[in-house]
Amino acid sequence: MGLGERAVSVAYRAGWRVVRVVPEPWARWVFGQIADAVWRRQGSGVRQLEANLRRVAPAASSADLRELSRAGMRSYLRYWMEAFRLPVMPRERILSEMAVTGDLDIALADVAAGRGVIFALPHMGNVDVAAAWIVARAGQICVVVERLRPESVFRQFMAYRESLGMEVVPHSGGPSAAGVMARRLRDGRLVCMVADRDLSTGGVQVTLFGEPARVGAGPAALALHTGAALMPVTLWFEGDGWLAHVHPEIPAPLDGTRAEKVASMTQQLAAAWQGGIAEHPQDWHMMQKVFVSDLDGSVSGSGPG
Repeated sequence: MGLGERAVSVAYRAGWRVVRVVPEPWARWVFGQIADAVWRRQGSGVRQLEANLRRVAPAASSADLRELSRAGMRSYLRYWMEAFRLPVMPRERILSEMAVTGDLDIALADVAAGRGVIFALPHMGNVDVAAAWIVARAGQICVVVERLRPESVFRQFMAYRESLGMEVVPHSGGPSAAGVMARRLRDGRLVCMVADRDLSTGGVQVTLFGEPARVGAGPAALALHTGAALMPVTLWFEGDGWLAHVHPEIPAPLDGTRAEKVASMTQQLAAAWQGGIAEHPQDWHMMQKVFVSDLDGSVSGSGPG
């Protein structure tokens, strides 16, 4: 491990140890200050966030876009603050301050009947709190996660999510994530996949906010392969609490090739995500390239600011 990666690992470890024991109002204030400092610096991640938000709010003035990106950074750092505190957050608070609307009961009924369900999400709100809420309501779920660097930080995140009752499957670098997910879905389990960015060369091009974008094909492909219900989910913050909406199942098309069916279902996912992002743009934590024109090199920078 290099010096930079070692420093990152130490910082994350300190975050988990320190932030969970200090008063929450203090932690919120500190992370808000960090968010503002990162936003003012305008690193590559913040610039990419603003490029993405420009698609969401094309009529926004430059000043309004800057304020929206500032709110976005504060939302993103709130996620991190809550992630560090989540292992000691009372279960009762998660259950009382998380509200879920839409077709959750239908999804849970499918699982109870032995049918697998895929919750396909964008990088919005606090996915970990939502997963912890589902665990508290319905038992263990299976989540696919992006492999982080350094490896020590990734292992910390694995242990953190497993401590919350999740089965964690790395997207790469281990047993086939698709194979593991398929087995879990055939067993009638609930699987969560964050898929609004293509992490491989096998993604699907969709139209998102009027532009071509590349997103993950995994949720639709797994739904077709296993017969699981594919349900988009959008999430956002509301005051000190959290909200999520479970959208109706996206059925498999009756006609077309497998690739055409995956493309159609993924486009419907993107349309559902678009609606949620448009309503809560500050809670879309997308600081990487997703739009094709950016992937072609027109916007520099792809990592956090």
